[in-house]
Amino acid sequence: MRNSFLISFFRLTLVLVLSLVAGSTAASPLAETDKAVRSIVSGIVSYTRWPSLSGQPTLCIFASSHYVQTLSSVDSELPYTPAIVHNDREALAAMCDALYFGTESPAKQLDIISQHQGRALLLISEQNPECVIGSAFCLIIDNDRVRFSVNLDALSRSGVRVNPDVLMLARNKKHE
Repeated sequence: MRNSFLISFFRLTLVLVLSLVAGSTAASPLAETDKAVRSIVSGIVSYTRWPSLSGQPTLCIFASSHYVQTLSSVDSELPYTPAIVHNDREALAAMCDALYFGTESPAKQLDIISQHQGRALLLISEQNPECVIGSAFCLIIDNDRVRFSVNLDALSRSGVRVNPDVLMLARNKKHE
């Protein structure tokens, strides 16, 4: 009984945090959009589990990302250790647990992902609106609105486990 209460409380908290932060983007579009992107990425990372990771995961952020500064700034506590990378060789050397793609095409994402074979890897992209190939999580940034979609096929091959409530948020339009 107590466990089901804790699970329900956990799910409610997750839904409220992601909904409130991602949904409040009206005052100052750029600053609020930055906050929403950071909140969504932090939420996804927070509710992801790697099979053999102890401590914080390393999120490798490609320098081509529009939000590289926002995601790598350590002005507040992050659920990941940020590492800015400029190419696939740097990403391999950084021993990334998660990759955040910027302007890399879905085909380039696949190429980079293939170099990390056998490794559990969370994949997030800001420039993959179709979310059919490449990343498991794709941010949809529309003016001052930030949403995300999920490629379940890519997620199932990633080797990481994501809380099902995060997956439900991708279907639920209330997180917009």
